[in-house]
Amino acid sequence: MALKTITPMLYTRQVRETVDYYISNLGFTCIGYDERWGWATVSRDDIEIMFALPNEHEPFGMPKFTGSLYIRTDKVDELWKELKEQAIICYPIETFDFGMREFAIYDYNGYLLQFGTPVD
Repeated sequence: MALKTITPMLYTRQVRETVDYYISNLGFTCIGYDERWGWATVSRDDIEIMFALPNEHEPFGMPKFTGSLYIRTDKVDELWKELKEQAIICYPIETFDFGMREFAIYDYNGYLLQFGTPVD
């Protein structure tokens, strides 16, 4: 038995608007949407992210995810050029001493998305 992939599911009260943002601003495609369930999946290349209405048994105000989604790419500079005018920037592209070239943006709901590639 081996674990294969991870697909985060992020809560939002605006599933349709979130999907539209990922399509229009970040170049994703919607591969699943069900308004009755309050659920959707978007993808780009090998990345999938699900969105869902909050579980009714759990309190939900603003998104409470305390980390970030770190997405590795082999073309971080090209991706930066594509996305920098389409999103709210957390920090611009930079090469860090720990060996990564990366940048970070906020999505429609305020979740932090980091994009990076290792450097030699």
